Amino acid sequence: MAKLKIALQMYTVRDDAKQDFIGTLRKVADIGYTAVEISAPAGMTAAVLKKLLDDLGLTPVGTHIPIDALEKELDKNLDYYGELGVSYITCPWLPEDRRKDAAGWKRTAKTLESIGKKIVKGGFTFCYHNHSFEFGRFDGKYGLDILYEESDPSFVQSQLDTYWVQHGGENPADYIRKLSGRVPLVHLKDMLGDGQKTFAEVGEGILDWDGIFQAAQAAGADWYIVEQDRCQRPPMESIRISLNNLKRMGVA
Repeated sequence: MAKLKIALQMYTVRDDAKQDFIGTLRKVADIGYTAVEISAPAGMTAAVLKKLLDDLGLTPVGTHIPIDALEKELDKNLDYYGELGVSYITCPWLPEDRRKDAAGWKRTAKTLESIGKKIVKGGFTFCYHNHSFEFGRFDGKYGLDILYEESDPSFVQSQLDTYWVQHGGENPADYIRKLSGRVPLVHLKDMLGDGQKTFAEVGEGILDWDGIFQAAQAAGADWYIVEQDRCQRPPMESIRISLNNLKRMGVA
């Protein structure tokens, strides 16, 4: 199976990074990751962070920026992440007041489209990252479908999260195919079949990875990004297991 590029979402190792940010990045690189999705640590300039990542051989693929910050501090963020050299800016979440009904989803889609126009003009690709609340139905449609139907794909792309699609009751591979040409980033995380939908390392749970990988390639995805919201093991062990399993499956 052909290989896409692989990165780590640093949120997975957030507790380690709070204690030792530089040391955590060094361990991530030592495990074998060559790219990260990363948010600016407080007080660190883009130039300093860029040099640190360069020295460790880590490519900054993208970042997550909350919608409020995208609305209120977009220029500052574009300046910072432009200097850092990321390619993708992603909205990671929507507050409940922006998604209460179909009309709210439509307004939010237009808000994201407006933001996306500015982000694309700045030289980035803008994505939306789903959870499972998007699979509530509004006027007979999923909120996620309304969001994408009501926004221009030139300005709002998808960072599809495999775990959360499964959590929402849909097949991740089917949804990747549905968004073909619009899903440059795929978040890889797995789910245990324990009845609790516990987060798991990639390849340790019930998701259909062969189907997901085939769909992602056919849909034109550029990056797989490993993320685990909560780890049952030490996070560093979890990210190592995920990467090793991706190697075993022939995609890393």
